[in-house]
Amino acid sequence: MLIRTEKLTKVYCAGTVEVRALDGVDLEVEAGEYVALMGASGSGKSTLMHLLGCLDTPTSGRYWFNGADISSLPDENLARLRNREIGFVFQSFNLLARLSAIANVQLPMVYAGVGPKERRARAEELLELVGLRDRARHRPNELSGGEMQRVAVARALANRPRLLLADEPTGNLDSRTGREIMALFDSLANQGNTVLLVTHDQTVADHARRIVRLSDGRIVA
Repeated sequence: MLIRTEKLTKVYCAGTVEVRALDGVDLEVEAGEYVALMGASGSGKSTLMHLLGCLDTPTSGRYWFNGADISSLPDENLARLRNREIGFVFQSFNLLARLSAIANVQLPMVYAGVGPKERRARAEELLELVGLRDRARHRPNELSGGEMQRVAVARALANRPRLLLADEPTGNLDSRTGREIMALFDSLANQGNTVLLVTHDQTVADHARRIVRLSDGRIVA
C-alpha cells in the first residue's frame, strides 16, 4: 500500500470561525494505481492533495506513505520526502522563468544532491520522454502552454518518485493540448507509475482507473 489515511482531518481557523476543510477521510491507494480526486470548489480535494503531497500537515488523523506513518514528521523530514518520493505537476506550471527547460528539470535533482553529469543525462532522458528534447535550451517564455506542462511533468519525474500528483493539470490549456497532456499521463500510468489527479473536470477524471469523489471534506463515492 503506497497511501493510507485514517480519519484525516484538516481544520483552518478564520478568526473565531473554524473551517473543516477535511473531515475524517479514509483513503487507500496501491502502488501503480491511476486515481482521480474529484469535487467542486470547496469540496476538500486540494486540501487532501496538499496533505498527501506533504505540503501541509493534518489537524488530526494519520497518514501512512509507503508503510511509514508520516502524520507528525517535522518539516525538514517532510521536505526530504517531498523531494525524493513525490513529483508535483501544477495547473500554473511553476517553472522558473530565468532557467531553460533542461535546467528546470534538473532542479529537484540539485536539491537531492545528484551530481551534474547524472543530472544532465537524466534531464535529457526525461525531455526525450515528454517529446521536448529539441526544446531543452528554451526558457518558459519561449514555450507554448502544452510544452511548459510537459517540462513540468519531466521535472516531476526527475527523482523517480513513488507518487506523481497532478493538480488540475489541463486547467490552463486548450482542449487539444489538454488531451495531449492526458495522453502523457495515461502513458506514465501504463508504465507502472502511481498517478493521482486532482480535478473538477469529468473528462480528465475519466482517464483514471478509479475516481474518488469528495464533498464538504468527506469522501462520498
